[in-house]
Amino acid sequence: MIRTIIQIDSERCNGCGACAAACHEGAIAMVDGKARLMREDYCDGLGDCLPACPTGAICFVQREAPAYDAEAVAAARAAASLPGCPGQQQRRLRPQQASQIAAQPSQLGQWPCQIKLAPVHAPYFSCARLLVAADCTAYAYANFHQDFMAEHITLIGCPKLDSIDYSEKLAAILGGNEIISLTVVRMEVPCCGGLELAVKKALAAAGKAIPCQVVTLSIDGRILDRKELDHV
Repeated sequence: MIRTIIQIDSERCNGCGACAAACHEGAIAMVDGKARLMREDYCDGLGDCLPACPTGAICFVQREAPAYDAEAVAAARAAASLPGCPGQQQRRLRPQQASQIAAQPSQLGQWPCQIKLAPVHAPYFSCARLLVAADCTAYAYANFHQDFMAEHITLIGCPKLDSIDYSEKLAAILGGNEIISLTVVRMEVPCCGGLELAVKKALAAAGKAIPCQVVTLSIDGRILDRKELDHV
């Protein structure tokens, strides 16, 4: 299958090992003082290793490669007793106790809401304020419906579990409809970077100056960061 995967330039690699340490999937290893992609099916194509490389020896390419095998990665990690991806680490969270419990109406404005299932051309995309959110965000942030979904059309996805690049689908939606604004809500874990990257690529491909904000949430439901993305 043709998919996004990393490529390592051995000439530019200085052998620091930062990329191997940053790769939570265990796809990269140091061989004879150089970084090497050892298992293509372990590379999730999200690029946690890219910003770790000080020489710019790693880039994304689109080429024939085996599909990302999450089960094999998990089994290898367990066998090697690796700490694993921060996005998969088990943590027990203690929800805050509400002083008063009251039913709140859902703010979901359309169905389907999964990025993969959403039609490219639908009436609700006309003059829409679009929210693109990672699956986990609504569970982590208690007031998600009221603070983010209200008066928005909501699309959700998880690039790690879906193992696909959403950018083409999002570019078609952005390019083929009059989108007023775009908000991306992601978790702090590295794998959520794939969602933010897909939106950036989609905006570039659509060629539209759509105001876009990225909000990053902590796993215990706090807003860690808000930033505006530059217009294309």
